[in-house]
Amino acid sequence: MSNIRESFIPFRRTDIINLCLEDGKLQGKDVKLFQEFCDILTAFFHFRFHSTLETIKDNYTVFNPNSDVKTLQEPSLEQYETMEHEVIKGFKYILERANYIQLSDDIIQKSLQEKSLINLQTDVDFNDFDEFYCYYRGDIDEHITIKKFNFFKQERIIDILERVVLLIKFKGQGYFQAKAKKNKQYQDLNFTPGKMYLYFYKNIPKLDLDLLFPNIKTSMTWKDKLLFGVPAIGAAIPLILRAIPNILLIIVAILLVLRADSIVQSIEVDREKVRDIMPILVATLSLTMTLGGFAFKQYTKYKSKEIKFQKEVSDTLFFKNLANNASVFQALVDIAEEEECKEIILVYYHLITSQKKLTPEKLDQKIEQWMTEKLGIVLDFDIHGPLNNLEKIRGKIVYENNNEDEIKEVPLLSYDQEGNINILSLEDSKMVLDYVWDNAFAYNGC
Repeated sequence: MSNIRESFIPFRRTDIINLCLEDGKLQGKDVKLFQEFCDILTAFFHFRFHSTLETIKDNYTVFNPNSDVKTLQEPSLEQYETMEHEVIKGFKYILERANYIQLSDDIIQKSLQEKSLINLQTDVDFNDFDEFYCYYRGDIDEHITIKKFNFFKQERIIDILERVVLLIKFKGQGYFQAKAKKNKQYQDLNFTPGKMYLYFYKNIPKLDLDLLFPNIKTSMTWKDKLLFGVPAIGAAIPLILRAIPNILLIIVAILLVLRADSIVQSIEVDREKVRDIMPILVATLSLTMTLGGFAFKQYTKYKSKEIKFQKEVSDTLFFKNLANNASVFQALVDIAEEEECKEIILVYYHLITSQKKLTPEKLDQKIEQWMTEKLGIVLDFDIHGPLNNLEKIRGKIVYENNNEDEIKEVPLLSYDQEGNINILSLEDSKMVLDYVWDNAFAYNGC
């Protein structure tokens, strides 16, 4: 299991809001003001993430292998590259906002070499990809029971990734056409060249990540080949021994046709049988049926084993799949929006209820300790993200100055010269958010 503390908050936004209210530090009208602040904040970030999602969807259309809509005009090569860049940039942005962690290439390569639940020999050609990104959230240990030989049970600890997101952009048609000339396996592809595939899975063993790739090639391990080959050889030996007389008849018949009498004399075979064509035909047919039947039986066993392997892979992917392609973006945007709001609400709550000035470092420690005390979770809170978001939200507030109204544009959050954080009051914060929301569309009806 990874020793990295994660930033993901495993509770709903409404649960976090209720937890803040139950803390008892907000009283009277401040309770309602805080709830209203959270409502308008949620609406504002929903609007922002909706805009992000629409940008991704517009650019992903030409890469979507399941798209059922057409484009009015095919993009140029330059436009195509720009659209690909926009999709990947949006993909990374929402995953970072959703507190997912990018998986290192070393872990992917390790999954090709080692096995956990599915005992397969696998190979993934990473040269098939123009782009490849894998993110995860939740690295846990899980105790499982594995059946051995249908009666023996073995307890194992498996390293599980609770959520895995995979983006793959395949190379173009020309690359795979050239590859198909060298390797027949690439004549029938399970994917469309040039398209971008996204997968969202749950509870995937870390060492089985290779099974998620659509261009994976599977085969039996050396152990399975040994278990398959040794019994086959053992069964073949008595068959061959029984077939030796028939084999000798056929060999002698061939030698007689070739007039190799000297060699025939050294072989102990009834020459009368050799001169009679029927025994030779019977021997040939008997040998063919015996060896052919055995070969067919072994081939059937091999194919049954191969089908069983493929079923294990299919079952793993089918029951753990959460979303594919375009629907992955929708799911991730919902998660990112939720995470962003939870972080900001926690930061804002602890700032307005703190009796002391707080630096970002002290605030970070305070929130992590509070979450541990309240919910029993160890969290690596992302303090800089929500602070930056609050600082960027600016709006106009009406202040009364010498009996005159003065309008000022201020940020929700600022810093003093000592690096301490200043936050607006609940009422002023609501006014700023209300101003931002009212001016989300700069349209005056003119």
